[in-house]
Amino acid sequence: MSEAANAAMRRYWNEVAGPRWVQRADAQEARNIEVAELLLRQARPQPGERVLDVGCGPGATSFAFAAAIGPSGTVTGADISEPMLALLRQRIGERGVRNIIPLLADAQVHAFPPASFDLVISRFGVMFFADPFAAFANLAAALRPGGRLVMAVWAPLADNLHWKIPFEIAVRLLGPPAPSDPRAPGPLAYSDAGYFRSILERAGLADVAVTPRPFQVIGRSVQDEAEVAAERGPSGRLLEEKKPDQATRQALIAEFEAAFAAQAAASGELRLPGTVLLATARRP
Repeated sequence: MSEAANAAMRRYWNEVAGPRWVQRADAQEARNIEVAELLLRQARPQPGERVLDVGCGPGATSFAFAAAIGPSGTVTGADISEPMLALLRQRIGERGVRNIIPLLADAQVHAFPPASFDLVISRFGVMFFADPFAAFANLAAALRPGGRLVMAVWAPLADNLHWKIPFEIAVRLLGPPAPSDPRAPGPLAYSDAGYFRSILERAGLADVAVTPRPFQVIGRSVQDEAEVAAERGPSGRLLEEKKPDQATRQALIAEFEAAFAAQAAASGELRLPGTVLLATARRP
């Protein structure tokens, strides 16, 4: 496992991506609320269970699962980003929640107590591991025998209109991205269902299934969705790579806005078809 890659990812989530996410946390969580609900329905958490939420961020999934397992259970919310965990701690205090434990940790190498969790979950929090095979072996070891894993990762770009629309505009105006490994850490690292399945199976998990599941990305406004596209996802990464000047960046955002406006309902509501890969497995 590359220590340099790990260090780079820690810097990215503490200095770049984490602060950006915190600035838009409420809107970002609302966009993907259907995925949080999908995880909850699939995982069926039970009162008293011990849950590990990997890449928990400010806690959109952690709070939902904490409510489901009740005061006799615990959710350990693990994240590599201190800015995100700071917001999680703030929310815990504001809401008076007592069964969420924030943990600043790199889940791929953190020494979780063996066989200590009934359920390991993640909503878009596991696609950035430098060594996914080692990471999932570590997470599998943290599950008790019979424990469950339920995670959502992004399906391919073509199946996610909120990414496809701005990425195609950005490629047209800036040119294509430099060639890269499609399995490198990033939002689409596990978009090949067969590859993701192989990671889980090599971790020693059983009854592995990776299934495409549709949902709706809910944009707060076309303007907000355009700003998000300029910062995150494939289009945001392309802008980071090409580093356009401010005028070009603003022109891109204006085109993103117009394209999203064409997709919005007459009411102005923006719902864009998306797809996740829902992974389920258990520890034998």
